[in-house]
Amino acid sequence: MFTGIITGIGEVSEVKGDSDLHLKIACDYDSDTIDIGASIACSGVCLTVVEKGQGPGKNWFRVDVSAETVSKTTAGTWGVGTHLNLERALKIGDELGGHMVLGHVDDVARIIGQKVIGDSQCFRFAVGKEFSRYIAPKGSVCLDGTSFTVNDVLNCEFDINIIPHTLAVTTWGKRDVGDTVNLEIDVIARYVARLYSETNN
Repeated sequence: MFTGIITGIGEVSEVKGDSDLHLKIACDYDSDTIDIGASIACSGVCLTVVEKGQGPGKNWFRVDVSAETVSKTTAGTWGVGTHLNLERALKIGDELGGHMVLGHVDDVARIIGQKVIGDSQCFRFAVGKEFSRYIAPKGSVCLDGTSFTVNDVLNCEFDINIIPHTLAVTTWGKRDVGDTVNLEIDVIARYVARLYSETNN
């Protein structure tokens, strides 16, 4: 489980495979503190560490990405040099600074609008109708591994604001209209919708 609070930016340094991918990701994490088999959210995708090491100037870890994950996320577009938002798995007793995030991507959202509001930026996203019903004003949503509060919702579009700190310490400062991002809906919204559906059938 994660919180959607980004703790580092990784960079893809090696890509192998076609359907299943094998990635090497450079990072600032101390590799001695990363366990083989540990989960790390990479731009919102929960991936398992299968190897780790130290290199000149950067530590690194390797992950395997299944064809199913590639088909449901933006992982298929990651190449050498791609920057990823990283978050290590939550430990018992850690502060839950964002919201409960599983690292299970539901859909790929597309940035369709972007404007500056003061020092912050407002992004507008388009999402599939199947998942838009789970997104509510002032509710939580996870985009590329980052926990955000939803501002407004209109049909299959929604807005979020990103403050300067988040723009500086994540990949969001380099995002633009047309980019696609990994979307995970709020797990609580998912279960409430399921319960409501069962109750009214």
